[in-house]
Amino acid sequence: MNKPNYCGIDNDHFGGMTPIGNIIKDAWVFDILPRTETCENWSHDRLQIIYDQTRVEWDKYGCLVSNLPQDLRQRHAKIYDAAAKTAREMGWNPELGDDD
Repeated sequence: MNKPNYCGIDNDHFGGMTPIGNIIKDAWVFDILPRTETCENWSHDRLQIIYDQTRVEWDKYGCLVSNLPQDLRQRHAKIYDAAAKTAREMGWNPELGDDD
């Protein structure tokens, strides 16, 4: 049975506040994908390739934002701050509930 293709970060829960959305945002940070790429209609296999590429980049910095060079740290903040702002406007609450 085939898995459905990804809906795209703009159509994902709260504008991509999901594990796949984070992979895409990380790919934007590391210039693996252009900022305009939403990955709409991508297969999970194709997304796995992007995950693998971002993982290689994160490993260079110990998977810590604080270890990123200043330019990447600033790009990360800009991308993630904008995503959180949009998600909050859509009703997203970063606090975990009792069921999470």
